[in-house]
Amino acid sequence: MSSLFDQVSRRLKAGHAATPPRLWSDPRIHDIASFKPAAVLVAITERERPGMLLLHRPSTMRAHPGQIAFPGGRLDPGEDAVEAALREANEELGIRMGDVRVIGTSDVYRTGSGYEITPVVGIVPPDLEIRPNPAEVAQWFEVPVDFVLDPANQATRNIEFEGRRHSFIEIVWNDCRQDHVIWGVTGAILHNLAGRLNWLERQSNA
Repeated sequence: MSSLFDQVSRRLKAGHAATPPRLWSDPRIHDIASFKPAAVLVAITERERPGMLLLHRPSTMRAHPGQIAFPGGRLDPGEDAVEAALREANEELGIRMGDVRVIGTSDVYRTGSGYEITPVVGIVPPDLEIRPNPAEVAQWFEVPVDFVLDPANQATRNIEFEGRRHSFIEIVWNDCRQDHVIWGVTGAILHNLAGRLNWLERQSNA
């Protein structure tokens, strides 16, 4: 399993060197003049069947209550995206920065709420101790990478909001205890990562 870092590195590099896939974009960004920089950590666990760490936001939070997210948040002054993603993962899930082997960054995603989010891809140990911050994390879970990055599991949904029709990506993962409904910004980032990593098509050759 020590080759996982190299495998994901090759996939990410090849995915960004190839013809760009059809990236998901939020149509509301055209109404926004400037964006606040933010970053999230896409933490892939080093297992025989690699997983990805996600969390549920508390229902009491003002922004995106109850939604599923990557650990992450706004950049502090003087930080770059990698530093911010590692800091936020430590603050939210107790992941030590030294336990993350950073591979690199993927496509920036701009949101209708005015954020410019950089996904930071990294590998973490399978026996990682998770210590969630209850103020920011209601619960956390691990979803198989081969499930969440499978385009067949990424459904396009539509909703009417404020008199306009919006489309979004929805991924539903059941871990035998509950359905985890992944959508919004997290669903969009996963959709774009699927186009870059080509997990299913290239896994046997990586």
